[in-house]
Amino acid sequence: MAQKLSYVLITPYSLMKSRAGGIIARLLSGTELELAGAQVFAPTAEFAQAQASSIRRELWESEPFGVKLFSDYIRENFIPLDDGTNARMMILLFRGENVSRKLLQAVGELLPSARTRQSAIIGETIRDIYGDLVFNRDGSVDYFEPAVIMPFDDESALSTLEHIADFLEKAPNIVENTAGRNEEKTERTIVLVRPRDWRKPTAMPGNLSDMISRTGLRLVGCKIHGMNVKEALELYAPMKEKLRGLLAEEAAEEAEKVLNEHFGFSMGEGCRTVLRDVVGVPYADEQYKKIIQFMSGCHVDALPANWESLPRREKCLVLVFEGENAVSRIRDLLGSAEQVPCGREGETLMVGEVQYSESEEDFRRASTILRINENSVSEIIRAYLAGHRESEQSE
Repeated sequence: MAQKLSYVLITPYSLMKSRAGGIIARLLSGTELELAGAQVFAPTAEFAQAQASSIRRELWESEPFGVKLFSDYIRENFIPLDDGTNARMMILLFRGENVSRKLLQAVGELLPSARTRQSAIIGETIRDIYGDLVFNRDGSVDYFEPAVIMPFDDESALSTLEHIADFLEKAPNIVENTAGRNEEKTERTIVLVRPRDWRKPTAMPGNLSDMISRTGLRLVGCKIHGMNVKEALELYAPMKEKLRGLLAEEAAEEAEKVLNEHFGFSMGEGCRTVLRDVVGVPYADEQYKKIIQFMSGCHVDALPANWESLPRREKCLVLVFEGENAVSRIRDLLGSAEQVPCGREGETLMVGEVQYSESEEDFRRASTILRINENSVSEIIRAYLAGHRESEQSE
């Protein structure tokens, strides 16, 4: 069956209430779909009008009540705030077979076709948990918050993806002028998440984002980034010496114990220094190489001659958070990057699964390497639409 592309829009209210992480976690762990792209952006009145109009065109005749509910909500909420600051939204692109049906199963009922919907809520879907639909006794709607917006089916996705690509192509990847921002006190930090295996359902990226958002920091940017070897070597260059300082002495101590036990006598003075050079440093360097392999999919010792042009094999989620004392808040939550967690028996020591920038200089350096001002969401959409048109023409 053909791979198709669809999307989920996380509403400004869900981002403001720090619910995006929980939504992402449910979508990643419950759909078995590929997360192909992600972007945080500031919606405009023009974007809202296009999105609302597409809903009305698709389903007005079959679902007039629900369509009006959604289109009115979009026009009211997908716009800048009353004080002139930008609202924040997130788009998640998913790729796979039966993509819209699988997303619908995780998101829940698209349209409130029955006004007694409250009696059917059992807490399984995203809308059950994060959305609200409250009716007055006369049957009118008192309050509506859908948590997310998504196409009704694959055909609806096709009809809306083009205007989304047009908008995102010109939209900055980092949302500026956010509510509550204090220019003098606001810091930004990059959090880099690389799950051990994107191919398996995982809630980890969403859960991590959720944890950070609960500290009061705002998610103002994100992207799916395929890291190549060159970028990994550049990004993690400072880690090489850090790992030597953290691991070489410990490895030398362990090696000395093993030798003492094996030969039955205590090695002489100066043995630890020698073991640090011949065992400890190589051990630390191997852990550094495994970080590069984990992030890029290539081991440094097995690079071909054309390694700089190798395709991007692995992908990570790049998150940009801002707020007062952003770095210290994340450090309190995740621990210092100087700390190296011990792997369980039989596991490779790994410090690259979650990383964050620990200073303004570190943020600028990582921003350049990871190109945080760029996003490929609009390109992914255009490539998919072009392929779909070619397929239709060949049939």
